[in-house]
Amino acid sequence: MASYRSIRDLDWTLIIIVLIICGLGVLEIYSATLNTDYKSAWWKHVLFTAVGVGMMMIVAQIDYHSLLGRVPAMYFISIALLVVTFIVGPRLLGGRRWIPIAGMTIQVSEFVKIVLILLVARYLTELKADELEARDLVKLAVLTGIPFILVNRQPDLGTSLTYLPIVGGCVFLAGLRWQHVVAVALVAVVLLPAAWFVLEPYQKARLTTFLDPDGDPKGRGYQVIQSKIAVGNGGIWGRGVTRGSQTQLRFLPVSLTDFLFAAFAEEHGFVGVVVALGLYFLLILQIIQTAQMAPDRAGLYVCMGVGSLLLFHVFVNVGMLVGRVPVVGIPLPLMSSGGSSLLSVFLMLGLVQSVRLRRFVN
Repeated sequence: MASYRSIRDLDWTLIIIVLIICGLGVLEIYSATLNTDYKSAWWKHVLFTAVGVGMMMIVAQIDYHSLLGRVPAMYFISIALLVVTFIVGPRLLGGRRWIPIAGMTIQVSEFVKIVLILLVARYLTELKADELEARDLVKLAVLTGIPFILVNRQPDLGTSLTYLPIVGGCVFLAGLRWQHVVAVALVAVVLLPAAWFVLEPYQKARLTTFLDPDGDPKGRGYQVIQSKIAVGNGGIWGRGVTRGSQTQLRFLPVSLTDFLFAAFAEEHGFVGVVVALGLYFLLILQIIQTAQMAPDRAGLYVCMGVGSLLLFHVFVNVGMLVGRVPVVGIPLPLMSSGGSSLLSVFLMLGLVQSVRLRRFVN
């Protein structure tokens, strides 16, 4: 009976929304890769979605408190795997970001997000205070900073940046003082100029291109310019599946992953974009609703960590497409092609479901 109640008490609205978003991703991946060497990518997305749903169901049955108790071991294993990736990982697309396991390439940095969500939730819960002290923020910054630096050195600035909203969203809920906000802002203003000197050349190029994409329209600014053209070409109703000129004539680069939503906007138009973004909005609302029903602060932090991360992903990815955010290589959750990214999101949603199933536990 317990298993039946668990299945019945799952957030089926969230599951349906997720499957619809994944379905839109499959449709657009199929269209974007038609008559290319990646034409089987849509099928892989279907398989990863099926595996992800199964993993979500399994994680949902695990008491998230038991996972919080294993955070130290999970954290050190994550750090070790990131170091191994940096040392022995094969160099692909200009970086060492993947580890080959059983004939597959696993992007460890994607799964580190889950560990950080649990780490932040445990840390803030154990403080048992209404407001955070400066030393608490420093300790949390160090714990987050280690994987941040390791991932950024792969180099993968985009993924490392996704670690920040996990901390930011949860710290805000934990009782962040305005003095701390001012202090962090001042430190950021001081360190930002110095950060320029530690960025990789391609990362510097992306920032300068963001400021003036038309300065090198056939080189560094090509991605953003073609993406804007694709989005505008979609009009109100879109050009139709497999009928987007920018997408089908291969003017739009990286249409399989980071710029998939630009291809979607071209083929489904403003209406399709509103529907897709509306689904993401509803997804995040469902996560917030579960956070409100959480039986304790740990569950609240877990849900809000997931919600903050997904919101950041959507905001930055869509912002990249229209030139409002520098291109940093952040995929659109559930839609963009990429097994590690897709599975990590399903595992996070499994944590949210785990919190929901235990909302009546005293």
